[in-house]
Amino acid sequence: MSNGTLELKYFSFGTAGKKVLSRSLAVGTKTGYRLYSLSSVDNLDQIYENESEDICIVERLFSSSLVAVVSLSSPRKLRVCHFKKGNEICNYSYSNTILGVKLNRARLVVCLEESLYIHNIHDMKVLHTIRDTPPNPAGLCCLSTNSDLCYLAYPGSSTTGEVQIFDAINLQSVSMISAHESPLAAMAISHQGNRIATASERGTVIRVFNISDGAKLYEFRRGVKRCVSICSLAFSIDGLYLCSSSNTETVHVFKLDDTKEIPQMPDEQQSWMSFLSKAVTASANYLPTQVTDVFNQGRAVASIHLPFQGLKNICTIVMVDKVLRLLVASSHGYLYVYNLDMEEGGECTLWRTHRLDGQLDVVDSPKPIKLKEVNTTKLDKTTKTESTINKKLDAENHVDSLTDVSEDRFNLNDDSEFPPVI
Repeated sequence: MSNGTLELKYFSFGTAGKKVLSRSLAVGTKTGYRLYSLSSVDNLDQIYENESEDICIVERLFSSSLVAVVSLSSPRKLRVCHFKKGNEICNYSYSNTILGVKLNRARLVVCLEESLYIHNIHDMKVLHTIRDTPPNPAGLCCLSTNSDLCYLAYPGSSTTGEVQIFDAINLQSVSMISAHESPLAAMAISHQGNRIATASERGTVIRVFNISDGAKLYEFRRGVKRCVSICSLAFSIDGLYLCSSSNTETVHVFKLDDTKEIPQMPDEQQSWMSFLSKAVTASANYLPTQVTDVFNQGRAVASIHLPFQGLKNICTIVMVDKVLRLLVASSHGYLYVYNLDMEEGGECTLWRTHRLDGQLDVVDSPKPIKLKEVNTTKLDKTTKTESTINKKLDAENHVDSLTDVSEDRFNLNDDSEFPPVI
């Protein structure tokens, strides 16, 4: 820790739980790891702290007591722990450095540079190994949080943006999606498990595909002036929004609803845009593909400007205090909470800043947004959407133990941020 900031080696938001998208955050440092829960915009509760060793990966399953940890001193060893009891359930060693760990209610996936190991989370036995994958030094992969559509995605090429989709339940390959011409930089699977968002190393275009058949559903233009490094992509719990952060100061939010209303333009501008659209359509067979693609690409409906750039960060969209929020965690040890007004769109307001070093917040927060600025109709609609999703998620099988270590049972009940210990 220097200059009042904390350098994070690793940080990740919790995956989707039974009720809402998890508001938990796990951070790893050179001295251990911490688990946080955002109970409200003004309260970031530290629910666990382990100061033992340098951590390079820490992933928490939903809002449960299960965490998967990899240390810098033992980068080939994965430890699965029950942090409420403070004990280690099991550990596995691999042939090479662990670059990524993903988990849901059914599977735990360990990503090495040229292979992936798929474990059954009930007993942590290795069910399948995907060997000789294209070199993946960044450990890029993503696993669906939906146990019914339990898809694993990883790069299918090291030179182009191909995405390999693998069924982690039936243990078979599903499809290969040619997403970009340049190598992949970021991926995210929707919480419904039916869509995947991708970005390449160029970082100018973000695409969304249907997983089952590989069809391209959306294409968004992040920017044209400069190439950037996309840090993270994340869907909202209802799948209607997608956020993207990079090494620049701007975070973009895109809307994936085909029925979205298009703002009315002045007659002159409307006539001009109509003429231009017709001209592009009529000339589609003559204009270069790159030109027509630009006209067909969507733009961000909302954005935020971070008080920093050039730092690794991750973003997610959650409901906090019944209002849609965008959370950004950065490698210099801060969590930023922004209000998302998707009716108005445009620039979003910073609501609160939290420190991630276990100390009290030192950054002043802006004035609270007036109640009239919150669209209750939109909130009601979002609440109903979440209710529908909750019913489906509640039907999932409840995982509550590892069969090979019956004494070390752990609670995976994520109905609350502080689950009781079994």
